[in-house]
Amino acid sequence: MNIPSDHRASRQPRGKKPFQVSFEFFPPKTDAMEERFWESIHKLAPLHPRFVSVTYGAGGSTRERTLRMVSQIKAETGVNAAAHLTCVGASRDEVDKVIHAYKTAGIKHIVALRGDPPEGAGKPFVPHPEGYRSAAELVAGIRKIGDFDISVAAYPEMHPQSPSWDVEIENLKRKLEAGANRAITQMFFDNDDYFRFVERARKAGITQSIVPGIQPIHSFKQISGFAARCGASIPGWLAERFDGLEDDPETHALVASAVAAEQVLELVDNGITEFHFYTLNRANLVLALARLLGVRPD
Repeated sequence: MNIPSDHRASRQPRGKKPFQVSFEFFPPKTDAMEERFWESIHKLAPLHPRFVSVTYGAGGSTRERTLRMVSQIKAETGVNAAAHLTCVGASRDEVDKVIHAYKTAGIKHIVALRGDPPEGAGKPFVPHPEGYRSAAELVAGIRKIGDFDISVAAYPEMHPQSPSWDVEIENLKRKLEAGANRAITQMFFDNDDYFRFVERARKAGITQSIVPGIQPIHSFKQISGFAARCGASIPGWLAERFDGLEDDPETHALVASAVAAEQVLELVDNGITEFHFYTLNRANLVLALARLLGVRPD
């Protein structure tokens, strides 16, 4: 792998750096899914993550559930809970009411996103006539209401609807200048994509953290579908590793562990100390990756 020279770091023993981790969950839809959700939360909470975030469905379809989940996470575990927030299908007043509800509930972290329309990712975004028109406007609106810790999205392979890299990087810059504390990337499987993206951002004057979003592959078929919808590519070598494992869950799990470990440790060897893990409400693979980083319960 060719890493830009300004991202190289001298190797240090793994586990010796002050690694920071955060975890992303989605609101469960059934009783069985909710049971797994809370089981995973309670397994990961003792790692003292920077925050645990809960997503927000397309078009704001899980608004109330997201608020309930983040409030309950904070109350039951003491972990900082971050709520996702989008500006799809709602007026500014409606979005601002949600922000105030988070503030009243003691939620201090928000992941601010433009969001996907109800039709799903890839469909054209049409702003509400009285709503926030972009994630940058949403960040500025959040800043007016409270002193939140705000994360925004970044796309190492460019957002599917971006016409050019110049537009992509300028959009990220606007979000950060509006008051976001950091960017968290969409999932990626080739670390070169991440390093090239960071290099572009730094050349544009962006100084805030760009945290790599890591997606453990619990199901290659499922993750491939997610990737296709959000513009993340699946390298040929990765597809080959999982080829023929659809009916062999044990081997699939072992390969998934090896792939995720390789990706994370290569990032570590090049100076990365912050990670955001997409859990899909499952804890085991993420727990193993945290252990590789030396992140363990007290």
